[in-house]
Amino acid sequence: MAVTAVSYHDTVNDLQGLPFTASGPFSRPEWFALLEASGARPVIALARDGDDAVALPLMQQGSGLDILTNWYAFTWTDLATNHVRREALLGDLARSLATRASRITLSKLPDEDGTASRFERAFRKAGWTVFREICDTNHILTLAGHDYADYLAGRPGKLRTTLKRKAKKVEVEILEHFDADGWASYEYVYGHSWKPEEGDPALLRRFAQQEGAAGRIRLGLARHDGEVIAAQFWTVENGTAYIHKLAHLESAKPLSAGTTLTAALFRHVIDRDHVEKVDFGTGNDPYKADWMEETRPRYRLTCMRAGDPRNWPAIARSMLRKLVSGERAG
Repeated sequence: MAVTAVSYHDTVNDLQGLPFTASGPFSRPEWFALLEASGARPVIALARDGDDAVALPLMQQGSGLDILTNWYAFTWTDLATNHVRREALLGDLARSLATRASRITLSKLPDEDGTASRFERAFRKAGWTVFREICDTNHILTLAGHDYADYLAGRPGKLRTTLKRKAKKVEVEILEHFDADGWASYEYVYGHSWKPEEGDPALLRRFAQQEGAAGRIRLGLARHDGEVIAAQFWTVENGTAYIHKLAHLESAKPLSAGTTLTAALFRHVIDRDHVEKVDFGTGNDPYKADWMEETRPRYRLTCMRAGDPRNWPAIARSMLRKLVSGERAG
């Protein structure tokens, strides 16, 4: 019979040497190490059975636990070395965590790969009361073998007209390595754009450096009269392009530089990198629909111990919302 050892750690460094399989930019120990280096205080729950391991990167949130993340991340998931044993080890963690917290909130969970459902099963079987809800929307494009010309032909007519009229007014450069001057241009454009204040620019820069060192970065810059007026930060891995950040100078809006740069990056990742998907992150910004063709939900699981009186009001409210929602649907 398999024997699982569960342990808890306050640093991501304790995961070094474990051969976790990454499924994207936010599912690597290196990403969580960046969060720790930026001031986050991890609570790493680790289950091991021989060479197999599953880790949950969490952090303390009041009297409970929340995911270890920040606003740059599209998704969150566990780290696993063996997908065959993954669910069993996750179940061991869910049972052990009942002795550490009475409430755990897991958000940004995808389910196209079964992640949210896997967590829900594991925590329910371990005796947790689990409430599941949609917390965000992810916009994606599936290429299905199409090249950029095919993709562009399917874009809205207004977008194609803008590109035809404005594309020649800007010069585009796409870097596949981290470049300090190029990144400084991105930070300048972002700082003078319509975007909200950057959450942690130092962390984002370190992330870009990390992705650049691995050959995954695609940093796009659009210039007019020698001045960078639009900038975008993408990465590419395992057949998927991820759109992380994009911005343009408000003063250059009439040039549609952002649109031209986005199109150039799509051309690059489709015809040069030969990606199968493009992931535009989360958020229902209307302009994303011009570029993308599908949406996927992101889920939040609120896991509570029913025996803790502190959870009773929240459980009652959640059950009432579920009841009312069911009545409306009926």
